[in-house]
Amino acid sequence: MTSFAVHIPDAELEPDPLDPGQIVSGTPEVSGKVLWESEDGKQIRGIWQITPGVVTDTEANELFVVVSGRATIAVAGGDTFDVGPGDACVLREGDETTWTVHETLRKAYHITLP
Repeated sequence: MTSFAVHIPDAELEPDPLDPGQIVSGTPEVSGKVLWESEDGKQIRGIWQITPGVVTDTEANELFVVVSGRATIAVAGGDTFDVGPGDACVLREGDETTWTVHETLRKAYHITLP
């Protein structure tokens, strides 16, 4: 693969349906695009988007930067973060989270898998 640049706000994303068991309220829809994946599949970089609603998730080791939208992320037994454009967030593998998405949120991410 060669080096490249992507304009994140305009990038076309593909539907990535949520497990219905993750949806707490609303009708959130998820889409995304993997931009790069390491040969061993343990590192992934991409773009992810979710529409308003409330969902739960079990996190991987992730660094992301919010490009647009707003959400509140509550980590079970930990802190709650309000994130919006320009915010960077680090989530730890195994974190149980609840995402309350106030405005369609788009982020660029880097995930490291065990």
